Amino acid sequence: MSAVLSPTSVGPPSAASRRGALLGVSLGYFMVLLDTTVLSVAEPDLARSLHGTITGLQWAVTGYTVVFGALLLSAGAVADRYGAHRVFRAGVAAFGIGSLLSAAAPDLWTLVALRAVLGVAAAACVPASMAMIARLYPDPAERARAVAAWAATSGAALAAGPVAGGALVGLAGWRAIFLINVPIAAAVLVLAGGRAVRCPRGRRAVDPVAQLLACAVAGLLTDALIALGSGAAVHALCSAAGAALAGAVFAARERRSAAPVLVPEVLRARGMRAALAAGAAVNFAMTGILFVLPLVFRREFGLSALQTGLAFLPMTVPFAFNPLLTGRIVARSGARPPVLGGLALLTLGGVLFGVALLDGAGYPALVPALLCTGFGVSFALPALATTVVAAAPDGTAGAAGGLLNAVRQFGASAGVAAMGAFASGGSAVAPFLAAAVCGAVLLVQACSWFRRRAAATGPR
Repeated sequence: MSAVLSPTSVGPPSAASRRGALLGVSLGYFMVLLDTTVLSVAEPDLARSLHGTITGLQWAVTGYTVVFGALLLSAGAVADRYGAHRVFRAGVAAFGIGSLLSAAAPDLWTLVALRAVLGVAAAACVPASMAMIARLYPDPAERARAVAAWAATSGAALAAGPVAGGALVGLAGWRAIFLINVPIAAAVLVLAGGRAVRCPRGRRAVDPVAQLLACAVAGLLTDALIALGSGAAVHALCSAAGAALAGAVFAARERRSAAPVLVPEVLRARGMRAALAAGAAVNFAMTGILFVLPLVFRREFGLSALQTGLAFLPMTVPFAFNPLLTGRIVARSGARPPVLGGLALLTLGGVLFGVALLDGAGYPALVPALLCTGFGVSFALPALATTVVAAAPDGTAGAAGGLLNAVRQFGASAGVAAMGAFASGGSAVAPFLAAAVCGAVLLVQACSWFRRRAAATGPR
């Protein structure tokens, strides 16, 4: 990755400056992920305060993730072209300002529009952060440990989101969940403001028309899945038809574009397609479970927003510490073992969830499934991020990171749509879907791995 990893004219950064920059990059990702979950527990307070409809509340929650997922591919290409550190800092600054404005939103639809702005800013941050880590840590073993630390810090957002959201809403109302982003954004800009993370501009051109078409395809597909999950069949059909049309135009444009959005070198890189499939499966399971279980906790156990956040701790706490172990495993043995192990745990977790819900068991019976899911995610995702960064050709770390996160976001939307369809009456069926998806990807990847090992070993 010469365009990303070449040394600066002022010499290599010190260990202390690299640690500070890595903390800043991780906190930026923490902030972005926090906003994907923190608003859900504020829905009742939002409805009372802004007199919003159910449709408005749905868009307040999903407007952020729809725009975020749609723009990830473009943001990765822009980060490679103009310098990842510039794009990252612009995104963080916009996120802080957008959060401040969101806290002052006078009505629900203004908040929806501002959440879309936050989605744009979030998309600028994520692929750029992966390219910045590659810049900070050119050595593969050090990079694996750095990605693990990044995943642990950012993974704490998933642990903190429901709990912090419930606590902040209880103390100061829904506006507090946006105000908390402002000091975090300021800290990120200070920590990630040094020379250590400066990335040179790339030479790769950006095709604006192709990028807009890619955004349209991703956005319409995401919207179709969300609509399908909520039972709006006509809406889903219209969005799917629009996505198909935009996809056909996009494919025609890609064939003759000098700067394709889906960089062929990235897609052909060894291990890239397997990593993308695994990333989609992991987010399918994780986000689908996070969507379905709060409904179960409220309906079956009568838990409040804060109690629901606390009930998720067996699943979310491993996100904050297990990636550090994953980093050591990747540095010593490669990414394949934690990816396969993570998919196996997610498959087992889905089965355990389904069995417990079918039996009508209480919360203690769900704890083993929550633990399997938490450890499965925190084994697989850091290893997948390391795989993508390492496999990306020269100057394409941002594009590769954007592709991974776009695929993950699409997997998350598919998980919410597919598992949400069973949320009202047949919640027990939903976790078996997660187990089936993760189990299928696990089987394909395990067979591929064993075939390659047998070919490499040869006949005895």
